[in-house]
Amino acid sequence: MNSINRRSVLLAGLGVAGAGALAACSGSGEGSGSAPELVEPSGAAVAATEKKRTRTGRVHRTTLTAAPATLDLGAGVMARSWAFSGRTPGKELRVSVGDTVAAELSNQLPDRTATSIHWHGIALRNDMDGVPPVTQTAVRSGANHTYRFIADAPGTYFFHPHVGVQLDRGLYAPLIVEDPKEPLSYDDEWVVVLDDWVDGVTGTPDQVFAEVKRGMDGMHTGGSGGSSDSSGGHDMDGMDGMDGMDMGGGTAGTSDSPSASGDGMSMKFMLMGAESELLGGDAGDVKYPYHLINGRVPADPDVYRGKPGKRVRLRIINAGGDTAYRVALGGHRLTVTHTDGFPVEHEQADALLIGMGERYDVLVTLADGVFPLVALAEGKNATAMALVRTGSGGAPKATVRPKELNGMIMTASRLRAADGVRLPSKKVDRVHRIELTGGMAKYNWAINGKAYDMRNPTADPITVEEGQRVRLDFVNSTQMWHPMHLHGHTYQLGKAGPRKDTAIVLPKKKLSVVFDADNPGQWMLHCHNAYHGEAGMMAMVAYRA
Repeated sequence: MNSINRRSVLLAGLGVAGAGALAACSGSGEGSGSAPELVEPSGAAVAATEKKRTRTGRVHRTTLTAAPATLDLGAGVMARSWAFSGRTPGKELRVSVGDTVAAELSNQLPDRTATSIHWHGIALRNDMDGVPPVTQTAVRSGANHTYRFIADAPGTYFFHPHVGVQLDRGLYAPLIVEDPKEPLSYDDEWVVVLDDWVDGVTGTPDQVFAEVKRGMDGMHTGGSGGSSDSSGGHDMDGMDGMDGMDMGGGTAGTSDSPSASGDGMSMKFMLMGAESELLGGDAGDVKYPYHLINGRVPADPDVYRGKPGKRVRLRIINAGGDTAYRVALGGHRLTVTHTDGFPVEHEQADALLIGMGERYDVLVTLADGVFPLVALAEGKNATAMALVRTGSGGAPKATVRPKELNGMIMTASRLRAADGVRLPSKKVDRVHRIELTGGMAKYNWAINGKAYDMRNPTADPITVEEGQRVRLDFVNSTQMWHPMHLHGHTYQLGKAGPRKDTAIVLPKKKLSVVFDADNPGQWMLHCHNAYHGEAGMMAMVAYRA
C-alpha cells in the first residue's frame, strides 16, 4: 500500500471548503502584526484580468484520469505507479494561442489519496492553478474537477500534480501551445520529456521523502554530527562511520537491498557524492534506478524517425524530481530558440543544461544515420537515451556518451530574450529578497529561514500590487542548487536575459529577476526539487487587494 503523506492527509480532510475560505486563513502579515488583505483566487481582479485575455472561442475538452498503472518502461522493466490514463508521459495536450482548455480530472487514486493538476508555466487565471489548499480544494479520490482556462501564450509547457511528492510519480504530460503566426521554419517536431524514475521500482516517492527528510543529523556520524543548518549540501567533513554507505554516483540503487549507515539505518534512497561543476557542487539528494526519455529506459529507447537534411524542433521538458540533465544529440549542434516557452536570441551549443521544471526548444538539421539523444544525469553518473534514426546502421550502446556532452554547454545565463518579449525598461517598484536557506543536516529547506506551512497558507506572504514592476533577489545561502519556479508569471533574468518561469540558482550565488505584476491572485514560489519543496522551500507571492 502506498503511504499517504502529511499533505495528502491534510487536503483530504479539508472537505468541501471553497478556495476563498481556505485562502482566508490568516497569519502574521508581511513585516507587520496583521495579515494584509489579499486578492482572492476567484476574486473580481482575477475575473477582470481573464476578460482581457485574447481568445479564439475554441474549446479543447479532455478527461485526465489519474489512476494506478503498471507501466512498461522498456527492456522488461515494469513499474507500478500512478499515471494519467495508463501511460507516462501522459498524452500530449496541444492547443493554439487563445484556445480554452477544459480538462476534467478524474481522481481514481488509491488509499483516499487527494490530488490536483498544476499547469506549469501557464500564466492562467489564479483559481485554475491547481495548488491546494491555496487556489482550490484538493480533488478527493473518486471525485472529479474541471480546470478551465485560456492558454494565451505560445510555448512548451507541461502539467503535473501539486500535492505532496506526487510530482515524482508518473502523473505528468506535455502541454504545447502553438503560435498560429509561428516565426520559426522547420519540418517536424519531437517532444522530449526527461524524467528520473524510482516509483514502483525501488520504492515510492513518499518512502524517498520519509528517508531524506531525516537529514544527515538522523544518520550516525561517529558523534561529529552533520553540517550546520545553513549547509545546503552533503558536507562530508568529519563524517565518520560512513563506510557502510553507498557512495556511488547514481547508477547504484538498482537493487532493492538498502545500504546502511554505521548504526544500520537505511540508506536506500539518499544519494551521496553527487558532484557537478556546472551546478556548483552538490548535484542531488536521491538515487534513481532509471532515467527516462519519453518513458523509456536507454536499453529500449524511444526512436524518432526522420530524413537527412530535415529541420526538426525539439521541445525538451525536464519533468524530473531531483535531477538536472545535460542534453546532447550525438553528431549534431543545437540551435537554442526558446526557454520556458519564450523566444531567445538564437544561440548554438553542443549541449544544454536543464533543471527540473525548465523547458528548452532547439532546432537541429538531421544528418544521415543513427544518433543518440543523451540526457546525462548531472553529477549522478547515469544517463537517459533516445534515438534519432534517419538512415541505416546499428543503434549505439545504451551507455554511449557523445562527445558533444563535453562541448559548449548552454545555460540560461548565456541567453538573451528576443526583442519581442524583452521587458521594457522600467523603474522597479518593489524589491524582495528571497533567501534560500536550510541544508541536509536537518533537511530543513526553506525560504527566508521559514518553511512554508500549508496549514496556514497566507501567513507571511511576499506581497505585490497589480501594475508594479517587481524584482526578486534570489540569494542562495545553501550549498546546493535550486530551480526556483514562480507560478502565474514569467520573469526576466537581469536586464536583458531570457524570460523564464523556472531558473537555476547556484549555491552561494545571487540571481536577480524582474517581472510585471499583471496576473492578480495568490501564487506559489518554490524550489522545483520535489523533495526540497515538500520540506518547505516554498512561499506565496500574493497581490494586495
